[in-house]
Amino acid sequence: AHIGGMKQVVIALLLLSVPVLVAPLLSAPVLAETPAPPASADELDQGLSLMEQGAQMLLEHLMGKVEPSLNDMTDALKEVQPKLMELMAMMDDIKNFHAPELMPNGDIIIRRKTPAELKLQELQGGETEL
Repeated sequence: AHIGGMKQVVIALLLLSVPVLVAPLLSAPVLAETPAPPASADELDQGLSLMEQGAQMLLEHLMGKVEPSLNDMTDALKEVQPKLMELMAMMDDIKNFHAPELMPNGDIIIRRKTPAELKLQELQGGETEL
């Protein structure tokens, strides 16, 4: 019975000493990683190459998003082109007109300059305010 009690005391002391023995191990400083050696020219070239590939992929993605809109705009301009050509033929020279004015009701008015305004414009050096 005396030895059995001794076992319990030894086990209790061991259990109590475990935190004392393990604590220093847990609080030991962590060793820092050794710094990487400087990159070689080949590694730098490879890094730049990867960046170039990434930039190219980004631009291709953006073009994929924008291209349908550009195609729609091109189609719209092709449809409007004949009317724009007619309008330009009617206007003869755009310098003969004032800048467009937006009226309160939504109409747009493009006024022709008077002969006096055109003469004054020639005297001032042909500058047009838009």
